[in-house]
Amino acid sequence: MRNAFRSLIAATVATTALVAAGAAQAEDVKLGFLGGFTGPIESLVPPIFDAAKLAVDHVNAQGGILGGQLSIVSADSTCIDATAASNAADRMVNAEKVTALVGPLCSGETIAAANSAAIPGGVVIVSPSATSPAVTSVDDNDLLFRTTPSDAYSGEVLAKILKAKGHDTIAVTYVNNDYGKGYADALKSSFEALGGTVAANEAHEDGKADYRAEIGSLASSGADMLVVLAYVDGSGQTIVRQALESGDFANFAGGDGMVGDSLVTAIGEGKLDGFIGTKIGRSETPGTALYADLAQAGGIDPNASFGPQSYDAAFLLALAIQKNGSADRAGLSAALREVASAPGEPIYPGEWEKAKKLIAEGADINYEGASGALEFDEAGDVPGVIIEMVVEGSGFKEVGEVK
Repeated sequence: MRNAFRSLIAATVATTALVAAGAAQAEDVKLGFLGGFTGPIESLVPPIFDAAKLAVDHVNAQGGILGGQLSIVSADSTCIDATAASNAADRMVNAEKVTALVGPLCSGETIAAANSAAIPGGVVIVSPSATSPAVTSVDDNDLLFRTTPSDAYSGEVLAKILKAKGHDTIAVTYVNNDYGKGYADALKSSFEALGGTVAANEAHEDGKADYRAEIGSLASSGADMLVVLAYVDGSGQTIVRQALESGDFANFAGGDGMVGDSLVTAIGEGKLDGFIGTKIGRSETPGTALYADLAQAGGIDPNASFGPQSYDAAFLLALAIQKNGSADRAGLSAALREVASAPGEPIYPGEWEKAKKLIAEGADINYEGASGALEFDEAGDVPGVIIEMVVEGSGFKEVGEVK
């Protein structure tokens, strides 16, 4: 009887230890989202954030993460204020104790957030829309990634579009930050390589009420096309409106920061027809088609600028955390590369339950995302697709992928 009692005690202790171990492994996980909810891209941010939240919803609806739930908290990083971005990142890293970060969205604030808080805190940061070539060269300890291609490619594509449409001489005005300068440099070199002339290439400061002096300088170059590399709810909108009012320019083009229907709403329907733009798009793969259905079911525009890239950033981070086996920050960047790269069983948007099962079995997975394949290079960059856009009537319409 005594031995039987001892056996019962031993079995009870063992069972208790197993339950405790299971409880220890069950963790709630918190992601952070940094975006310019106020500032020059404020009209673009809500659908980007909604896409990241959709990824979180898919995780929780299919059993959660590490035995717990995934949540996402947000902060306003303003897009253009490096101090605000740094402060927001510091709160996420050191007060909210997030495991990883989605965003920021603009290039300068992404670099500021990474250098001031994310990298010192050992936090992986994945931006869905920071496109400046300067992001590539950040000394980041393999912590800074992006799910969107560099403006080095976007500038090349915009140059190709403009030349193909018969524009041989252009003037360029760019917002004086990492995004604007990087895009302008890429556009200039590519346009001139195609035989075009960049008659003026001038920086401007964001947030001014009057750009008439700058516009006059650009117009004096003799160019008939003004390329605006700025933000749709900031200086870009003001420059386009004042250039139209003065009669200095009638033909316009812009990069992804200008592609938002709020531009047409602010200036007036019919006044900007023919405005040429580019935006980061998605390749046509099983993952992109599946995301389009999932986004529509979730009440999200599947074509919203940087929405697919935002979904991918959040879903990839969740996969990496599950692969890493804990909510700890250490080891997450290596896990991120593993779940994003071939070889492995393809995982598409929304396939969380399948991915969790494969990870538990020790199988390799390869996430093929809402925006296409996401094979990170050594710098944490990905290849991408550029979509030509044009204003028709009330807003921007897709022309198609530029090959």
